[in-house]
Amino acid sequence: MKKFFFFTSILFICLGCKINEGDEDKNPEITSTEIQNHINFLASDELEGRFTASDGAETAAEYIEEDFERTGLKPLWDDEYFQEFPFVASLELANNNRLQFKINDSSVGLELKKEYITSPFSGTAQIKGKIVFAGYGISAKDLNYDDYAGMDVKGKTVVIMRYNPEGENPHSEFDKYSAYRYKASLAKEKGAAAVIFVSGYIPEDNEDKLMKLAYDIAGGIDSLAIVQAKREIIDKLFKAENLDFKEYQKKINDTKTPSSFEFKNSLIEIETGVKEINKVGKNVAGFIEGNDPLLKDEYVIIGAHYDHLGYGETGSLYRGDSMQIHNGADDNASGTAGILELAEKIYSFKDQLKRSVVFIAFAGEELGLLGSSYFVKNSPIDLNKIAAMINLDMIGRMEEKKLIIYGTATSTKWKDLLNKGNEHYNFKLTLNDEGYGPSDHSSFYGKNIPVLFFFTGTHTDYHRPSDDADKINSKEEETILKYVFETAFSIDTSSSKPDYVNVPRKEGERPVSFKVYVGTIPDYSEKVDGLKITGVSEGSPAQKGGLKGGDIIISFGGKKISNIYDYTYALADHTPGEIVDVIVLRNGEKVELQVKLGAR
Repeated sequence: MKKFFFFTSILFICLGCKINEGDEDKNPEITSTEIQNHINFLASDELEGRFTASDGAETAAEYIEEDFERTGLKPLWDDEYFQEFPFVASLELANNNRLQFKINDSSVGLELKKEYITSPFSGTAQIKGKIVFAGYGISAKDLNYDDYAGMDVKGKTVVIMRYNPEGENPHSEFDKYSAYRYKASLAKEKGAAAVIFVSGYIPEDNEDKLMKLAYDIAGGIDSLAIVQAKREIIDKLFKAENLDFKEYQKKINDTKTPSSFEFKNSLIEIETGVKEINKVGKNVAGFIEGNDPLLKDEYVIIGAHYDHLGYGETGSLYRGDSMQIHNGADDNASGTAGILELAEKIYSFKDQLKRSVVFIAFAGEELGLLGSSYFVKNSPIDLNKIAAMINLDMIGRMEEKKLIIYGTATSTKWKDLLNKGNEHYNFKLTLNDEGYGPSDHSSFYGKNIPVLFFFTGTHTDYHRPSDDADKINSKEEETILKYVFETAFSIDTSSSKPDYVNVPRKEGERPVSFKVYVGTIPDYSEKVDGLKITGVSEGSPAQKGGLKGGDIIISFGGKKISNIYDYTYALADHTPGEIVDVIVLRNGEKVELQVKLGAR
């Protein structure tokens, strides 16, 4: 840690020595060398993956602030470039976690983190009593399979195997019923007091690893104790009944027939507690004031997120055993470098600007658009005065001149503007109409602001430790940023504000995991008891049914909704064409609605 702070302190001192020589040494042009230098620093191991609110993210935020200030940008919040926002950063186990069995006349206690782990979505609970084996914990009428058929699990602990009876079939229809949370929610619905997950013996390569204590955007399942135990202890429970766990699983898999039962010779004592660790993230923003007496009160936003995955605490696609730094060179040091270069370039044209231009580096994007969502809810700018939002996310790996731009139908002006501007660059453009998507522009589009999202595509290094600075194509990023500059400058100096268009969602872009389509856009930035939505898609069942941005869905089809997972599982119980009762909280009041579900 001392080495880390020594490194960053020396780096900033050196940068300051160079830059403070005077404005004559500043290069306002967008250059591949400066792009690469920014990315080399932001994606260095010393910043440890820039996980929101980490030391590395703090260093990145200070780096961005200093660059904004050197360029000449004014701070967006009085004298501050920073906007702080609270969020759940991680989870810790409380001191009360305990798991103990009584098998026949013997007492067996398990060691936490070695022989069992409390689930990250466990509630706080203290349970004592009987144990039931509930197979895979699946109840699927459409597949004529029900592990709970004829079983009374009320107030009891259910042992549930991971996966499903067709665990080796990647295309199994059981797959949609196999998620941890789905099984735990169903167990609670059936009346269970606790759940013990266990890895069975099939498939044979199924390693008996315990789940990670990682926050998954939603809170714990109230009053339900949830743990995962090593299969060695479950073996002992079966042997006490003169049964073989491995053979029992094989029988269920071979026959596709549930075979649940209550353990007669074993009892359990279980206590669980998980604590949320709250931290503070920082957005960084500065602006250049326009010159037109009227239009300077309108704003063009240019943004990019500067956070990444740290050591892979959440969202990583890396499957190795050891923790590794996820440097996020393309995702999104490339976009962050982009706004720094654009700020310099646009500042050099400050006397020609009509509208004001705001540059924002968001934190918390990888955790669910937290920073951008917080900004639009707590903006120092009247949202009605924002002419457009331009988002840069993963623009550093262009191949064969291919450039993807989302949001191109969110204003009737966009396509002509983009195509005309491309006459000089000859990019192979893919224009995607929709304004919603998995990056920060979504937060602005949900507030009726036209957006453009520039993106060069995913790759095999995405969300892996291998997304490093040496793989950046900074020459091509330079051309992209020059194109973005011309686009932004044209928007800024246009005599009329771009119109906003609510774009209907295309059939092929609806979530493939759902058999029904509703059209709600989740809001992950606030923790509420329910599912808060930031908006609804144009022409969607949600819009037709009367749902609005800001609503909190608390009941769907008669099922209580406490988070995004409850909502997802509730959707799975319905078919297209059904009319479903939906209850929302709107400004603190309950509103009852009906939604006719669409097909994906």
